[in-house]
Amino acid sequence: MIVYSLQCTGGHQFDGWFRDSATYDAQTAAHEVSCPVCGSLDVSKALMAPAVRSSKKREATQATEAEQAQAAVMQALKTIRREVEDNCDYVGSQFAEEARRIHYGEADKRGIYGEASADQAAELADEGIEVGQIPWVQLDN
Repeated sequence: MIVYSLQCTGGHQFDGWFRDSATYDAQTAAHEVSCPVCGSLDVSKALMAPAVRSSKKREATQATEAEQAQAAVMQALKTIRREVEDNCDYVGSQFAEEARRIHYGEADKRGIYGEASADQAAELADEGIEVGQIPWVQLDN
C-alpha cells in the first residue's frame, strides 16, 4: 500500500491510499478519485516530504502503534459488552429459542444476548432472524 497527499483544484488537501502507483494513475485517469470536501474529480498529488526512519526506530514505532490499536479495540469491545449487559436480557443457552419466540411474536420484543452454536446462528439467519456475534472480552483484563 502507498499513501499519497492529494490536492484538488479547489486547494483542498487529503490523503489517498492505493495498492501501488499504477493503481493511483489508473484511478485518477478514470476520474475515480474525488475530493472528500468539494467532490472535484480534478485531483493531483501534492508535494510530500518523505518520512525516513531507521529500521530500529520504525520497528519501535510500529510496535507502539500496534499496541495502541490493540488497546483501542479492546476498549471498544469492553464498551460494547457493557452496553449489551446494561440494555439487553441475558438468556444464556436458550438464545436461539428465545430469538425465535421474539421473532414470531410469542414473546415481548427486546434485546437479548446469550450463547448459540454456529449451526444455531446459521439456522436463525436462514429463518430471517437477525443475529450477530460479539467477541466477549473480560472487563477486568
